[in-house]
Amino acid sequence: MSSIVRATVVQASSIFYDTPATLDKAEKLLKEAAALGSQLVVFPEAFIGGYPRGYNFADQSPRGKESFRKYHASAINVPGPEVDRLATMAAKYKVYLVTGVVERDGYTLYCTVLFFDPEGNYLGKHRKLMPTYWERLFWGFGDCSTTPVYDTPYGKLGSVICWENRMPLFRTSMYGKGIEIYCAPTADSGDTWVSTMTHVAIEGGCYVLSPIQFCRRKDYPPPPEYLYSPSEEYVAPDSESIVWAGGSVIISPHGEVLAGPNYEGEGLFTADLDVRGEIPKAKFRFDVVGHYSRADVLNLTVNNHPLVPVTFTASPSRIKEDEKMDECKDI
Repeated sequence: MSSIVRATVVQASSIFYDTPATLDKAEKLLKEAAALGSQLVVFPEAFIGGYPRGYNFADQSPRGKESFRKYHASAINVPGPEVDRLATMAAKYKVYLVTGVVERDGYTLYCTVLFFDPEGNYLGKHRKLMPTYWERLFWGFGDCSTTPVYDTPYGKLGSVICWENRMPLFRTSMYGKGIEIYCAPTADSGDTWVSTMTHVAIEGGCYVLSPIQFCRRKDYPPPPEYLYSPSEEYVAPDSESIVWAGGSVIISPHGEVLAGPNYEGEGLFTADLDVRGEIPKAKFRFDVVGHYSRADVLNLTVNNHPLVPVTFTASPSRIKEDEKMDECKDI
């Protein structure tokens, strides 16, 4: 197993309502990261499909319904052609690729992270367990059947999205899977986010990589099609105003900031992660699910079965066969 991996977090904006253009932008950024020697590249939450900030999704008005229709059309199926293209990109630039997407499953959307290896294999996905606040208007709920941690030559790789990182039991479940490279794409560019990521890195004894979009008003459609705030109906917005300030960061298992945070614009932030060299040192002091745990008094049970609303006792093919038999009996 290699000891050191060069990792990059991407701080950039989606092109809202334009998934093909966002994929083109993702490839350009991936090429730039590969030129830096990166072997692992992590994109922000909902990068493919876009994060629907603003006022358009706040109600069931005709504008709100039409906005959701467009947003649904911009989401991607998993698997699907966009997933195939991302896999091709990972192979072309020989990187592990982790990216946030908006996943379409029928008429429900999910905030999802996809994983790819340098051979171009789609490894799997994590659906966000708990959409935050207004996100529940447009995203469904994931479950623990999609909370993978993957063995890689550089360490165990997984993802926890945005305010899932404020859920202590979910963090503990990921520590229990041995996560070492902890990807935390988020929409939180607030002042406390770096502190949250520092805590996770120390608590988990892992490297934390948190990419965040950086967006200006011009990165979203103009009014009246898209309102970032109600006042935009009456006052034209400043297209250059910052509406999402970034703050992407990479933090070591000792709580040291290795790259970022940056609040000035789009960019790539890169650091070398020495998983085999530094994580044992951190775990020597504190291993949250090892020598510092007390399973005799505190333990966690995780339901990692898929949670589905409808279950059929027979397969569709069997049902069709039974229907044909019933038709024969009628004759």
